[in-house]
Amino acid sequence: MAIEGSSGEAGEPRIRLGMVGGGAGAFIGAVHRIAARIDDQFDLVAGALSASPDKAMASGRDLRLDPSRTYSSYREMAIREARLKNGIEAVSIVTPNHVHYDAAKEFLRRGIHVICDKPLTSNLADAKKLKKIADESGALFVLTHNYTGYPMVRQAREMVANGDLGDIRVVQAEYPQDWLTEAVEQSGQKQAAWRTDPAQSGVGGSTGDIGTHAYNLAAFITGLELDSLAADLDSFVEGRRLDDNAQVMLRFKAKGSEKPAKGMLWCSQVAPGHENGLMVRVYGTKGGLEWTQKDPNYLWFTPFGEPKRLITRNGAGSGAAAARVSRVPSGHPEGYLEAFATIYAEAARAINAAKKGKAVDPAVVYPTVDDGVKGVAFVEACVRSSKRNAAWVRVDDL
Repeated sequence: MAIEGSSGEAGEPRIRLGMVGGGAGAFIGAVHRIAARIDDQFDLVAGALSASPDKAMASGRDLRLDPSRTYSSYREMAIREARLKNGIEAVSIVTPNHVHYDAAKEFLRRGIHVICDKPLTSNLADAKKLKKIADESGALFVLTHNYTGYPMVRQAREMVANGDLGDIRVVQAEYPQDWLTEAVEQSGQKQAAWRTDPAQSGVGGSTGDIGTHAYNLAAFITGLELDSLAADLDSFVEGRRLDDNAQVMLRFKAKGSEKPAKGMLWCSQVAPGHENGLMVRVYGTKGGLEWTQKDPNYLWFTPFGEPKRLITRNGAGSGAAAARVSRVPSGHPEGYLEAFATIYAEAARAINAAKKGKAVDPAVVYPTVDDGVKGVAFVEACVRSSKRNAAWVRVDDL
């Protein structure tokens, strides 16, 4: 993946990008802006960075946006930018979850491509409606499950697809953190406050915030479809309104005549000692894989009956899927921001193909609105199951 040049991939002009949310004090907005620039495919030219007019204008000045293209309303932004000759071609939505549906709808209906933070929406009804709007709009919808952008995650996916593990039997995914071990939301901490507020986050706490990432990554690597789950959710911190820990058993749909795979998922934001412990393990009839975000440039592969093997990014054993999303030579680490940038680079490839009326290269892979619907269904199934004393819930029934 080349990053040189100043006018986008293979001489393409940079894609004109807008942003909703991500103003002063926001974490993920800055991450999106960095990711959008790493491969030099986008220019941020407009923004509705805050609902507060003063904060929106100040944030726009900080980002050197034209004041006439700095808005305090995403609807106003969508209407005006759609009318401009050089209006935005794509928009990044980096707000709390409850804004995703309404904001994305405004841009999709005007044919503007959407790059949206996860989870897709705060509830499944809105997720289904947004999928319908996206499908009918003709615009692209990219969901930033950024961990799918790591080269060694792509390597794992390729190996599963090639049959290196045989039939998949067991999938384990976990995502523990410790930053909500105490009730920091009661101190006014912005990131904690909205994530623990059902009105902004939706029905899921840790399940929506990080459980969706673990679930998405397990599905992305294995290609498996979830059939049903049994979930035990807790809010360990007194007064907390949403779950801060979840233990989930998973049953996947059978592929052909093979026995369906089983899985386990743990997500927690009250696990001291874990800052961002995302990990996935996959076991099949021929071997097993293990990947952890703490060492993202490495993938462990154990063929059954043989010694454990270390596969490195751009090193021995890695294939084309990892190579096409690697930016620097082997031995130099790539991390979180580069993985996030991969999603933007893939989005740029898809947008440029759409502008020319061409089919996108099959090698281009990014999470879609369909993945978003599945993620929200996962959260609501977890909540429903836990309310029924961890009873099994079929996801399709939702």
